[in-house]
Amino acid sequence: GLNEETLGVPVIALGVPTVVDAATLVNDTMDHLIDAMLKEANPDKDFYKMLKNLNEQEKYQLIREVLNPYVGNLFVTPKEIDGVIDRLASIISNAINIALHPGIDLKDINRFTY
Repeated sequence: GLNEETLGVPVIALGVPTVVDAATLVNDTMDHLIDAMLKEANPDKDFYKMLKNLNEQEKYQLIREVLNPYVGNLFVTPKEIDGVIDRLASIISNAINIALHPGIDLKDINRFTY
C-alpha cells in the first residue's frame, strides 16, 4: 500500500465518499415518504400509529432483506461522478497547496493547474 513503510516518507491519506449503499438511499427516501404520509394521516388511526412507531434499524434491515435477492449488496454513485471527482480533486489540491505554500492565495491558485 501507499504508506510510510513502502514510500519511505510520511503519508497522509484523504478519502471522500463517492458511493452510497442502495439500502441507505431507499431508507432515506422512505423516511421522506413516511414524513409526508404522517402529515396527511389521521393521528387516531392505526395506520398513523404504525408509521409513527416504525423502528429505524428494523426498517433499514427490512429494506436490505428485500433488496438483497434482486441487487445484492449494491452501491450506487451519481451519474455525473466524473465531474464530481474533478471538482473534489481541485478543491482538495487547492486547499493543500494554499496550506503548504503561504505565498499562494485564491487569486493565484488556478495558475498552477490546467
